[in-house]
Amino acid sequence: MKKLLLIILLLSQLIALKAQPLLETGGKEMPDEWVDNVTHHRVMRLVRRPGINLSFYFHNNPFVGNEMIFYGSNERQRESYSGELKTKAQEIYNLNVKDKQLYVVNLENLKTRQLTYETGKIQGEIVNPKNGKVYFQCQDSVFSVEVKTGRKELLFVFPVDFKASITTVNADATLLGGAYATDKEKEISKRYPEKSQYFNRIYEAKLPRTLFVIDLKKRQLKKIFTDSAWLNHVQFSPTNPDLLMFCHEGPWHKVDRIWTIDVKTKDRPKLIHKRSMDREIAGHEWFDKQGDYIWYDLQLPRGQTFFVGGTDLKSGKEIKYQLKRNEWSVHYTSAVDNKTFAGDGGDPGSVAKAPDGQYIYLFKPQGDHFEAERLVNMKHHNYKLEPNVHYSPDGKWIIFRANFEGFEGIYAVEIEKAKN
Repeated sequence: MKKLLLIILLLSQLIALKAQPLLETGGKEMPDEWVDNVTHHRVMRLVRRPGINLSFYFHNNPFVGNEMIFYGSNERQRESYSGELKTKAQEIYNLNVKDKQLYVVNLENLKTRQLTYETGKIQGEIVNPKNGKVYFQCQDSVFSVEVKTGRKELLFVFPVDFKASITTVNADATLLGGAYATDKEKEISKRYPEKSQYFNRIYEAKLPRTLFVIDLKKRQLKKIFTDSAWLNHVQFSPTNPDLLMFCHEGPWHKVDRIWTIDVKTKDRPKLIHKRSMDREIAGHEWFDKQGDYIWYDLQLPRGQTFFVGGTDLKSGKEIKYQLKRNEWSVHYTSAVDNKTFAGDGGDPGSVAKAPDGQYIYLFKPQGDHFEAERLVNMKHHNYKLEPNVHYSPDGKWIIFRANFEGFEGIYAVEIEKAKN
């Protein structure tokens, strides 16, 4: 009997090894699951529908229960890995792909289903996990769609003199929020479509922008705050329905970037982090899952010493965890309990100029610094497509998007190291 059990155990281990081969990640088409030969963590293709598949931006919650919402297109995947992405990739990275629709993947059985069937261009990565609805915009019209039933509802139509875009929903799903740009600013973006062309131009123009909310019960638009600054990166707190975070966009070393405002009282905006030295930068801010902290990429100064900084919203106390140059990431995120963090790394052309930073990372706070663990080797990934990491709802996986197979897909890496 013991010999039989031993044989069964050995066979099961052999099957597991065969099912999860030890492979270099990317540079070729990958199986559905494999173990990264550099990090020894299990990686899987999370979305297996044909076409282009892109997960959400790092601070936009994509989950309702054990399902994840993502964008997909039926555009054909590239037939072979070319080593470099084609010129049209910039269009894809802006999510302006043909027939782009919202889809849902079940994280238990990996079954996918289409959620929207719009004929016009749609935008918005806005999910409320409590009511199970996704909010999106098609031209001047704002809709919701229920994840379980697919029931769609028209919520609001922007007036002719206030064409804006929604970017966030509040905790109790009573308000949508966003920022309105003037026609002059839109003209700059139209004339200079590349970020390298429009970024400084919009910042230096000092055109007015207006934060607004849409009251979903009254179906009314309310203006919250206007400033002659590039107001952007608008996010509601995940727990406080009245707290809205936004940034002063522009060259990070020239702006005190991160602010909050109470949309009910409309008191003066509150600065979350004040720069303390020349060329200091703080940005790519996000709320933690409990709404207690705002975290951000902090560099003292830019490109030299790297931290993840955080501000306690109740006390105003700041903390920071230092990282090594290779561990700097384009975006970071935090676990539900803030006991671990994750990052998506960066290539040598990024602000850190890291010679060996192309990895998906797990970070564990240790005193005043992070201890880093590499989860996925991203050397075949083109970082013009930002990976944008998310923790899975059970906290066991890091979900990200990548093009290391030669097309855009959604993947997950297991935080626990593979046993084989």
